[in-house]
Amino acid sequence: MIGHSFSERATLMALKDEIKKRKPFDSPAEEAFLNLLRTHGVMTAELDHVFKQFGVSEPKYNILRILRGARQHGEYGGEGVPCLEVGVRMVARVPDVTRLVDRLEADALVARRRSTSDRRVVYVAITDKGLALLDAMHDPLTRLHGEQARHLTPAEWAELSRLLAKARQRPDPAKAD
Repeated sequence: MIGHSFSERATLMALKDEIKKRKPFDSPAEEAFLNLLRTHGVMTAELDHVFKQFGVSEPKYNILRILRGARQHGEYGGEGVPCLEVGVRMVARVPDVTRLVDRLEADALVARRRSTSDRRVVYVAITDKGLALLDAMHDPLTRLHGEQARHLTPAEWAELSRLLAKARQRPDPAKAD
């Protein structure tokens, strides 16, 4: 833990201890991956608590944010976003975007319509009720993100984001030495 003060090291608990693992990890990569999963679990549990208060799940919230952004930027001429495109933009991929859209539509948070030029394309747009829900969620989520972020500096968050983006990249086998 080079770069951490003594008091920081004393408060940081190693994943091995946190999960009561007896044997060492097989590699630093394995330890980092499990640390990532553990951190995701802790942070999303807190988010899920906020989502439940508003009757949505993380994937539904993600879809609403995608649709709001598309509306704000006038994408697709304001018609909404093709359902397949919504799936591509999801932060965490889900197997059945159509089912989630069905539920959002049943709650009047989104509206769907088929393209007149290509009946296979279904546009999904956020409704005013969906926008109002996102507005209502804004302050509680902003507070939570602030609480979750306060113990790292902006530079540390930027470095973490850089490393996570790098970890998602696969080396090009054609460029291997």
